[in-house]
Amino acid sequence: MLSTKMSTRLPQPRTRRSAEAAKENILAAAEKILLDEGPQHLKLVEVAQAAGVAHATVLHHFGSIDEVQRALMTRMIRALVDRIIAVARERADPGEATMAGISDMFDTFENRGVARLAAWLELTGESVRLTVVREAVLEVIAARADQGLPAPQDQVEDFMLASICLALGAGLFGARLSALMEQPADHARKTALCLLQAAAAKTWAREG
Repeated sequence: MLSTKMSTRLPQPRTRRSAEAAKENILAAAEKILLDEGPQHLKLVEVAQAAGVAHATVLHHFGSIDEVQRALMTRMIRALVDRIIAVARERADPGEATMAGISDMFDTFENRGVARLAAWLELTGESVRLTVVREAVLEVIAARADQGLPAPQDQVEDFMLASICLALGAGLFGARLSALMEQPADHARKTALCLLQAAAAKTWAREG
């Protein structure tokens, strides 16, 4: 005789992501699109599909695709700032800490798509969203000030500005320009870092 015993297993409740987890999921999907396909593909339909959510969910959490782009820039810069500050705290020598942080910046702009997103925001008239870069610079300087700035703040700000400009250029055009000059792909990056290292050494020496 066949058993008619019914399963007593209760249906599992559907799990809902918290608002922060939902935003992180959307931004992670947007970052993958940025890295794989470029900023021109950061569109509502594509981001929603990559995140596995409805268009309305993206709009609920961010309001517009422009705000997704802004939040993505903030997220990527936040990760960079955290790394730079961590490196500065690990190294006692201010010159070594500075150049290690600058090297991380070049890595981020080259490999993580920040330079491409920044250029896209500029070309589409949304460069006002790049104020996050200014905030990041001030945060790094404030963190370094706790340990003693290696030079006056205005000199440190100028050095950071030059570093960002060179990192952006290397991230966008470094490999291509290096190839045009019949040099290895990382030649522009290495040249820029050598210039910054020399500038840093002179600045720190003046203060020493």
